[in-house]
Amino acid sequence: MASTKDIKPRHLEAKGEMDYDYVNDILFFKIKDREYDFSVEFQNMVIDIDEEKFIVGIQIFEASKFLRMSKLDLREIPNWKFTAKLEDNTIEIRLDYQIKLRNKIFEKNPIIIQENKSEHLKPQVVSTI
Repeated sequence: MASTKDIKPRHLEAKGEMDYDYVNDILFFKIKDREYDFSVEFQNMVIDIDEEKFIVGIQIFEASKFLRMSKLDLREIPNWKFTAKLEDNTIEIRLDYQIKLRNKIFEKNPIIIQENKSEHLKPQVVSTI
């Protein structure tokens, strides 16, 4: 049996959308027009997987605490992008977004790395545009 190191990553690049639930402090990133089939939970996050086994959504619970920003600022994110990469049994999620503070735009680029314990996920790169 070949290891995941021998398998080339599959790529998915698609338009995305973002939403923030202010009351429950949940930040959602999703690829448009792709429905999830199942979810994988870790830490304070859930990633959604579609039928083709691509990561198509991310939900971050207690987002203001996790990203160290106010709930008000999370409501006003003007631009964002997420990239998810799965290789060597590691899920790496990069969030790229801007926030506006006192009329200045600041770039934020947190990286989340988690061990892939799901047998269903194959090497892949997913990016929103």
